Amino acid sequence: MSRAEIVRAYLKAIESRGDSLSFFTEDAVQEEFPNALAPSGARRTLEDLREANTRGKNVLTSETYEIINLVEAGDIVAAEVLWRGVLAVPLRSLKPGDAMKARLSVFFEFQGDKIRRQRNYDCFEPF
Repeated sequence: MSRAEIVRAYLKAIESRGDSLSFFTEDAVQEEFPNALAPSGARRTLEDLREANTRGKNVLTSETYEIINLVEAGDIVAAEVLWRGVLAVPLRSLKPGDAMKARLSVFFEFQGDKIRRQRNYDCFEPF
């Protein structure tokens, strides 16, 4: 399986609420650069991702990842993604059942067939 195919499978695992964390190395780091939901950004280890994954399942009833562009170069895969999430809880001007949208640029660095580093640049539509 190519690394681009692994990224596709990873995003599908998130959508289906499957085991998305099995795609990471044990020493993986995910960085989220400042955005509307995380104004200071965030840096997460695999353990942090486990906790965030559990919290996220309580905030959203569903989410989808539509890949616009996917480029693989050596150990790196770059993805341009249209994300949509349906809220289970109110958030600012949105109520449960409302959809959020964001354009994501995500860079995945691989070690073998596992993600070792993920960098997210998330651009949310106003909410």
